[in-house]
Amino acid sequence: MKSDRLISIVWILILAAAVAALVAPGTRGRFIELTRSHPYLMGMIKVGLLGTMGELLGGKIVSGRWRLRGIGLWQRALVWAFLGIVFTAVFPLFSYGSDGLIAQGLVPGAGSRLVAAFWKSLFMNIIFAFPMMVFHRFADTLIGKGALLSRWPVVATFTGIDWRNMFSIVAPSCIWFWIPAQTVTYLLPGEFRVMSAAFLAIVLGFILGMAKRLSMKKAEVA
Repeated sequence: MKSDRLISIVWILILAAAVAALVAPGTRGRFIELTRSHPYLMGMIKVGLLGTMGELLGGKIVSGRWRLRGIGLWQRALVWAFLGIVFTAVFPLFSYGSDGLIAQGLVPGAGSRLVAAFWKSLFMNIIFAFPMMVFHRFADTLIGKGALLSRWPVVATFTGIDWRNMFSIVAPSCIWFWIPAQTVTYLLPGEFRVMSAAFLAIVLGFILGMAKRLSMKKAEVA
């Protein structure tokens, strides 16, 4: 119980430190400088850390305790770090692409930052978000089987995913949560978008963790 409480304190302190780093003028400037100079590395660090924290939180809420051992923690962090690299490329991809559509009059919104941010978030979520979450579930399943760093049993892994759960819980979150949340993200300066995604990765890790545990509980009942 004491160790569980200690982990909770450390979790909160890490989150508070990440927030403080963006608020304090000195560290904020350094953060912007590093993000511009090393975008992919910073994406790995930000999403790798906060995404893993979100996944741990999901497990904590469902099971009632923190689990750090026997879950392939460093492999989970590795997957989140990889997603940090992907996010670093994806945000400008959908930003510039949507700006091009607006400039050509293919979608409305010229002159409105809010409407432009909405289009960027909408296209990102209907094209990218769910496949990304499927990839995470795929990787999570591989980690559970101890097969992430070996030859992937692709067909068996995909068929073993609880697709009913993915489409009933995870997919709808793209509409009710991620489109509004990423609209706000796209209103931020470019240097802060991946960091915003890193904070939101806590929520993503929680959603994916909850969905996985609910699927496991259904399997146990069946």
